[in-house]
Amino acid sequence: MNILLLGSGGREHALAWKIAGSKKINNLFIAPGNGGTSNCGSNLPVNPEDFDAVKKISLEHNITLLVVGPEAPLVMGIHDFFLNDPQVKHINVIGPTQAGARLEGSKDFAKQFMQRHSIPTAHYKIFTKESINEAFRFFNELAPPYVLKADGLAAGKGVLIINDLQEAKANLSEMFEGKFGEAGLKVVLEQYLKGIEISVFIITDGIHYKILPEAKDYKRIGEGDTGPNTGGMGAISPVPFADKNFMEKVEQRIIVPTVKGLLEDGIPYKGFIFFGLMNVDGYPYVIEYNVRMGDPESESVIPRIKSDIVDFFEGVANQTLNEKELEIDKRTVATVILASKGYPGDYQKRKVIENLCMVDDSLIFHAGTKLEGDTIISNGGRVLAVSSFGSNINEAINKSNKNAGIINFEGKYFRKDIGFDLNI
Repeated sequence: MNILLLGSGGREHALAWKIAGSKKINNLFIAPGNGGTSNCGSNLPVNPEDFDAVKKISLEHNITLLVVGPEAPLVMGIHDFFLNDPQVKHINVIGPTQAGARLEGSKDFAKQFMQRHSIPTAHYKIFTKESINEAFRFFNELAPPYVLKADGLAAGKGVLIINDLQEAKANLSEMFEGKFGEAGLKVVLEQYLKGIEISVFIITDGIHYKILPEAKDYKRIGEGDTGPNTGGMGAISPVPFADKNFMEKVEQRIIVPTVKGLLEDGIPYKGFIFFGLMNVDGYPYVIEYNVRMGDPESESVIPRIKSDIVDFFEGVANQTLNEKELEIDKRTVATVILASKGYPGDYQKRKVIENLCMVDDSLIFHAGTKLEGDTIISNGGRVLAVSSFGSNINEAINKSNKNAGIINFEGKYFRKDIGFDLNI
């Protein structure tokens, strides 16, 4: 079959690498892809949010399966676009319809969904500019730090955790005045959950599901989890505290009611669900839903999947996922992100990346890169992901750190303490 993968980040390179290893594909196309995905298939210079252009290349290249990497096209309704167009409705789409994508696209919707289906999450209320005085009163029901979440997509920047009450109120006012654009015109205020975060992933055909390897990512730019939040500076999979007992709680309290809830609400769902969870004294609570794989978690999770991922995609499309066998590599994978100087603030692009050929015993997934002739140059804040297998966290992280040190580009920065809080 011919597969089209949408996206350009590290997640998409990891998916492209895995798809390219399948015996079931003839051709893989990535739109727009990056400097690394060109080694897995053919990059096509198309914006994933331009549905007409995606349709055009799908027809030109006889695509039979569309895999949607990032959230924005899903929230915008690309699956519905394909379902409703007679010329491309035969193409199976991996990713939910717009109704299902609201789990990520609207935190208000997600919270109401969790409440309706008794899925554990933090105590919360929803506010708009018109109810700002009520919101200020609600702060009195909460203890610091205060959690403010823009309802819509805000490029990973729409969640604020603030210790000072006056600062929290000021930021809420700024959100209502357009700090995050339309995404922040409705805001979720919620109880702060104290614990340790974990990312859990499933793939589902809407009825059946498979639990993929879990991961823990590291959002802060600085070592010791200091500084501003980023898109993620590294990840570890598996997570030591996610033992059989904890994962059974995750499955019974969160995964099962989520899949059943979507079915009960009449929302067809074919694709990935990413559960952003907080482990609070051994009990999982949902912080957020995402409707795609995580990044950089994908760069740790996908290498551990030994099964043919395209076989799973077929199971999703045909609702026969229960007939597929999921085989997982028991080893640890540690991922370290190489970022551009200044990220997540202002940073420079077009830095020549050197020594990639000198990397030994690690996988390199490109995130913000571009191929110009034979030269790989930086093209984003997060530039590369170095992922390594090890018999334990220490061995895996040492390999990744070593190879992260070998790769070179001007202004390169990476955290050397990924996994520091997992008792290694």
